[in-house]
Amino acid sequence: MARLALLLAALAGSALAGPPDAARQDQLRHLVRQDCGSCHGLRLTGGLGRPITAAALAGRDAGDLAGLILDGLPGTAMPGWRPLLTEDEARWIADYLLTTETQ
Repeated sequence: MARLALLLAALAGSALAGPPDAARQDQLRHLVRQDCGSCHGLRLTGGLGRPITAAALAGRDAGDLAGLILDGLPGTAMPGWRPLLTEDEARWIADYLLTTETQ
């Protein structure tokens, strides 16, 4: 019974989740620059990982990219971030990467 309650609480929380608020967006931008940047380069132009600039990702589907962020890429160093990010947050990051020029 306790498991069912936990599952329902988790589902309710994710159903009520939405786009991240402004403070969380700042945290996600920092995550992209620091954590993603540690492999993809501080300017996201490539390093251990391939480039993830808007130009490099042009034509990619945001939903597919969000799935890659959440689940990682098997056989590579790309980890899945599902334990740390919601689906909405991963989608926000995908949209951010697809629309933001490298600074």
